[in-house]
Amino acid sequence: MARTVKLLLVENVDNLGIVGDVVRVRTGYARNYLLPFGYATEPSSELIQQLADKRKAAEEEQRKLRVVREALINKLQGVEITMERSCNDQGLLYGSVTQQDIAAALKSLDFDVKPREVRLPQVIKRVGEFDVSVKLASDLEESIKIHVEPDRELDLDDREEMEFDNEGNLVEKPKAKAARPAAEAEAPAEPAEA
Repeated sequence: MARTVKLLLVENVDNLGIVGDVVRVRTGYARNYLLPFGYATEPSSELIQQLADKRKAAEEEQRKLRVVREALINKLQGVEITMERSCNDQGLLYGSVTQQDIAAALKSLDFDVKPREVRLPQVIKRVGEFDVSVKLASDLEESIKIHVEPDRELDLDDREEMEFDNEGNLVEKPKAKAARPAAEAEAPAEPAEA
């Protein structure tokens, strides 16, 4: 049984091609998605000729979309978003900042960005500053800065963290010398008698 099959696209399919393209895809993708939804069919020279006008319109639409995306990428340069979230006293969020949250924040600033175009390098689960990529096409990508701030004043603890060695034993850190009282520090040292 063949692992891939050659199909003719009768509709535009994201990340695959436009109308009139003959593509090679996995049989499962063809059988479960492209064929049942009517996005593709068996290629034939008559069908390719019939889809020629539709393909020209799709190519023109792709050119216009490319211009809009390039303008959006240029507008995204230097954009910073501040988001306020609930967190515990250590700055860990009770939820996380998702692609949908960032896309919604960008939409509120008049940037038409879909959640799937926001690329998170890691899950954002703590207060801080993060670089997030917005990728509109394979060669159109811009990085924006996300500031996640707590919704209240944090009661940060100044205690030192405990450190353990590989065997699980507590590592004793040398204690800092206690500051001498001011009177002792200012008094000159007595010369030692021989």
